[in-house]
Amino acid sequence: MADDNGEPSDDLVPAILDTAHQYSIQVAFHIQPYKGRDDITVHENIKYIIDMYGSHGAFYRYKNSMGKSLPLFYIYDSYLTSPEAWAHLLTPNGPHSIRNTPYDGVFIALLVEEGHTHDILAAGFDGMYTYFASNGFSFGSSHQNWKAVKNFCDANNLMFIPSVGPGYIDTSIRPWNNHNTRNRVNGKYYETALQAALTVRPEIVSITSFNEWHEGTQIEKAVPKKTPTRLYLDYLPHQPSLYLELTRRWAEHFIKEKEQWLM
Repeated sequence: MADDNGEPSDDLVPAILDTAHQYSIQVAFHIQPYKGRDDITVHENIKYIIDMYGSHGAFYRYKNSMGKSLPLFYIYDSYLTSPEAWAHLLTPNGPHSIRNTPYDGVFIALLVEEGHTHDILAAGFDGMYTYFASNGFSFGSSHQNWKAVKNFCDANNLMFIPSVGPGYIDTSIRPWNNHNTRNRVNGKYYETALQAALTVRPEIVSITSFNEWHEGTQIEKAVPKKTPTRLYLDYLPHQPSLYLELTRRWAEHFIKEKEQWLM
């Protein structure tokens, strides 16, 4: 299956898992909206993913507070399906509940608007993430709201996974969206976002993105490049690996901080 913007990606998954395994990286699945996506088709998707890839050494499982290791799934644009429909799948008494079955997992919904917090809870999700790299673009992606969202999650036994990004510019594909551009400021924007995320003491921080070049959120290595139709962002005067180095530094800092929080 594919969403409106791409090719089917399933035939790439074995190569991604095998390569990740070589570098001790684990892979979680991000389920995009596609035509007809609902609680029933997502149930089928989860079964397929776990049956096909669940035994691979690089398939990510999250160890929850009960000590169970469960696959973790991000559900992008989860608000397109009603909380009532999600509850059929994600609450223990739902008519085709996945809970306490071999296909149980940790399901993370997308938080966009403030009201989504209650919908996500009612739907039976295990937590929420914010995805967008543009601070101020949505309620969920605004750093100033993360403390309140984390408090809501803590009170309701949900995970909060803030999403951080190095900057944002998508005007090559959305010429009208200039007001959401966020300058990288030579890495300072990224570090500000990472600091904001760590301040709320999350269990996981997600990064938008490794290589989503058309939204200007990539952190992978970049060198100057220009084509007749497009100027690619580079990290000059810094090295091509600037954002990977910042990511490593902040990951190490995050691990140390988490040890402190547990004391």
